[in-house]
Amino acid sequence: MALNNIESKVQELLENIITDLGYELYDVIYEKEGKDFYLRIFIDKPDGIDINDCEKVNNAINDVLDEADYIKEQYFLEVSSPGIERTLRKEKHFLSQIGNEIKVKLFKPNSEKQKEIVGKLEEYNKDWITIKVENKTIKINSKDIAIVKTIFNW
Repeated sequence: MALNNIESKVQELLENIITDLGYELYDVIYEKEGKDFYLRIFIDKPDGIDINDCEKVNNAINDVLDEADYIKEQYFLEVSSPGIERTLRKEKHFLSQIGNEIKVKLFKPNSEKQKEIVGKLEEYNKDWITIKVENKTIKINSKDIAIVKTIFNW
């Protein structure tokens, strides 16, 4: 769940620029999909994000990223909202969701043959999370977690 080196560098480079524009830099993800590389910048603000916000941030960071030249491969830049159901990757993401319902997907089934667990996030630290499922508390090692997302109940 830790940021890779490029993600960390890009976050550091862009954090103040995005904050100065009035947004929160929620996350940075650099990944390969098929043969293409993507740099995904997720921004947020209290009343939500629209296409104009994404365009404004894209225009402000495009040249900065080119100048920094952290990424040697050709890549696609995407600026978007983290969405209603958000991926939790950083400490601040987890801490903001304590007491809320989350969905945890594991790399492989746990001892109870579960690969997906839904419950309330009770505790977080970098090595494990604790979630409450019905009347049971489950402690999950961070190394076993593939992805964690918030849940929006419609």
